Amino acid sequence: MKTIGTVHPLVTAPADEGPSALELDAIDSEMPLILAEVELLDARITVLDRPATELDMRRIRRARRRVLAARRALANRSVGEAA
Repeated sequence: MKTIGTVHPLVTAPADEGPSALELDAIDSEMPLILAEVELLDARITVLDRPATELDMRRIRRARRRVLAARRALANRSVGEAA
């Protein structure tokens, strides 16, 4: 079995280094969207093995609205930083 290694060492960061401060800032700014998407995924997973009740549908709709609001806020923030 052949070992697959990195072909482009300049593209791939060394394994002993963690994310840079810039990458951590980007993750931090996207965290509300990430959490909203996790909440939506959790709501959808809940109804996979049983029929969805009205409360389940409300939870899914609420989670979708939170995802859309988080995306809008992130997009507005990106546009504001670019200007």
